[in-house]
Amino acid sequence: MNITLRQLRIFEAVTRHLNFTKASEELHLTQPAVSMQIKQLEQAIEIPLFDQVGKKISLTEAGEELQRYSRSISTLLQEAEQVFSEMKGIQRGRLNITVASTANYFVPRLWATFRVQRPGVKVSLNVTNREGLIRALAENETDLVIMGQPPEDMDLVAEPFMPNHLVVIAPPTHPLCGARHVPLERLREETFLVREQGSGTRSLMERVFAEKGLEPSTPIEMSSTEAIKQGVEAGLGLALLSVHTLEMELALNRLVVLDVEGFPVLRDWYFVYRAGKRLSAVAQAFKDFVLKETAGIVQVADMGASKGHK
Repeated sequence: MNITLRQLRIFEAVTRHLNFTKASEELHLTQPAVSMQIKQLEQAIEIPLFDQVGKKISLTEAGEELQRYSRSISTLLQEAEQVFSEMKGIQRGRLNITVASTANYFVPRLWATFRVQRPGVKVSLNVTNREGLIRALAENETDLVIMGQPPEDMDLVAEPFMPNHLVVIAPPTHPLCGARHVPLERLREETFLVREQGSGTRSLMERVFAEKGLEPSTPIEMSSTEAIKQGVEAGLGLALLSVHTLEMELALNRLVVLDVEGFPVLRDWYFVYRAGKRLSAVAQAFKDFVLKETAGIVQVADMGASKGHK
């Protein structure tokens, strides 16, 4: 087969969008140029890669196979680029990190400080939900994932780097504010605001409540952590959130941490990546940097977790 890297890059773009127009826009090429490269690729392989019905296209079985090979080739090229960057020193290179939406409350500050020390490093930060995190790990699309609860059914390396305090929050006007050692049984009467089914925050909340033997009343689903905080502030109910997401609201007394028996619950934030993956020098440097820098964040979290318990 006579296949070029340019053809594979174009093929990969089309497989992501399943749309020739969007792929051509991403690649800054004309649509006929993209179509021609795909046609030449199919001629080289001698098997159709796409089925087209009207304007909708989908991968054939051969297309799915080539997609897997294309990803493997892309990963090898990225590793080669990392090796050459390492030869130039960790002041240069590229780093891709994918983080859970709740981790986005503290990761950008760490990232910004790291970039000051190594301004030559090209950085990319992708914030996504749990489904996106698992996909990034499954397809080896990123250098590091930062998340709260690593999946247990994948071959991964998961290294805890910072405690994650989970607290029960309420608006300052709630009757339980100021109460000491609120029994869990009392929370059964409360409405809880939660993320959608399948989200990492929702799964974690359900696990924690199950461990505590708590089954709160029918929850109200919200699409984001910000929506949950605003809903609690408006008096719609209580919520269980990471204290790392609450720094501003607690400082302004817009939300209060309730003193509930068994809380705060301590979990961890993790660096996660595929087992056997060779971390680049830049990724390793960032990981080492975070381990040193998180002491200050832990102190802020401890202060937040203790608010409302005085």
